[in-house]
Amino acid sequence: MLASTEAFNKVPEMQLKWLIDNSRNILLEAGKFLFIPGKQVDDTYIIIDGKIRLYTLQKNEMHEIYTFSNGEVTGNLPFSRGWTSTPYGEASVDTHILSLPQDKYHYMICTHFELTRALVNIMTTRVRDYTALQQQNEKMMSLGKLSAGLAHELNNPVSAVVRGATSLKEHIQLVRYAFQKVVRLGISAEKIDLINKLLGDILKEGEHTTLSLMERNEREDDMNDWLEDLGIENADIVAETFVEFNLTVEKAESIKSDLPDADLSAVFNWLSNSLVSEKIVKDIEEGSQRISGIVSSVKTFTHMDQAREKQYGDIHKGLRSTLIMLNYKIQKGNIKIIESFDETLPLVKAMIGELNQVWTNLIDNAIDAMDKVPKPVLEIITKQDNQQVCVTIKDNGEGIPDELRTQIFDPFFTTKEVGKGTGLGLDVVQRIIRQHKGMVKIESVPGNTQFTVCFPIND
Repeated sequence: MLASTEAFNKVPEMQLKWLIDNSRNILLEAGKFLFIPGKQVDDTYIIIDGKIRLYTLQKNEMHEIYTFSNGEVTGNLPFSRGWTSTPYGEASVDTHILSLPQDKYHYMICTHFELTRALVNIMTTRVRDYTALQQQNEKMMSLGKLSAGLAHELNNPVSAVVRGATSLKEHIQLVRYAFQKVVRLGISAEKIDLINKLLGDILKEGEHTTLSLMERNEREDDMNDWLEDLGIENADIVAETFVEFNLTVEKAESIKSDLPDADLSAVFNWLSNSLVSEKIVKDIEEGSQRISGIVSSVKTFTHMDQAREKQYGDIHKGLRSTLIMLNYKIQKGNIKIIESFDETLPLVKAMIGELNQVWTNLIDNAIDAMDKVPKPVLEIITKQDNQQVCVTIKDNGEGIPDELRTQIFDPFFTTKEVGKGTGLGLDVVQRIIRQHKGMVKIESVPGNTQFTVCFPIND
């Protein structure tokens, strides 16, 4: 049977016979486990008949990774550094397994070259496939985080635009009604020009108005009393609008002095409705600009309109775009952001889209590290060091223990709980910076962790 499998079809028959003679036969009933998380795996397992399903549990939900079937090999392999299982390995049906003990490896390596080569080939293929799978998982997790953040960031301006468009549609009817009343007054062209000028002046001044809640309430009460004394229709609504646009009773008095008392109610209501319409349009404009800004940040972040080769770019744009992408997590964690940017930095020659992956991983890790900090602060520092540019991501989280500091760049190593990290983020950071002929340094004590990335400005 072994000779017919792809893994062992080039291994001499005598070596396969040695493998069978020196292995143990294991009959694993359906539902029994070959691997459990945290358990050291010492032997090589060859599935003769049956299926072993690998899966992890994330928040009590099963996530299947792979299923080994007839002729496939799993477990420990020659020249590997040993393997502690992270997934579960469960027999999904009654399974027959051939188990080669680790203490047979030395003899096999010395005397059975083809068999050893076949097992080593299996190991390298497994590492390549598993790395590709985990990298894909890392990308999907990052995409999920960014998508959730973008959805949240876009929701507010989109809702404002929709809400504003609906209000504007309803309000236009009121403007038409108020305009009809003004037209019936038979106001002269000179008076209409005066009212239009007043409207323009009010809009211009109102753009810079900032009032406290107490000041606003006092002004609205004063304006409402004044309008009611004049018998103005909808006095409370008109008062609220006038105060919104910084129109005081004194300024309203100057408008009143140019108009007959009988015309005041119609003119004031028309002014109020026109101002509200202008405000709604402005809100829609701001919401649209916000959406446009977010879309522009996404384009800058992904560098989607640029080729993958190195080009000159501004690293500050990438850093700010990354902060926008992660703004939802920043707001959720109530994190203070300090941008200590050296704005005199020259453009750097780099793969900007790849660097944005670096900023995303480092900033996202810093945000997670401050999860339990009462007053979290994230500082981003840029500076020039001779012919290099250096970017430091600094947080005031709990820090990285000394015993873990040498492992954090290892592939698949993570201190995050299951389902929150794959352990590839910092590995990705290191590989990208090496592509840029740079290096990553780390300094960490409780309350001060700094990741500093340095690479040449001009390749």
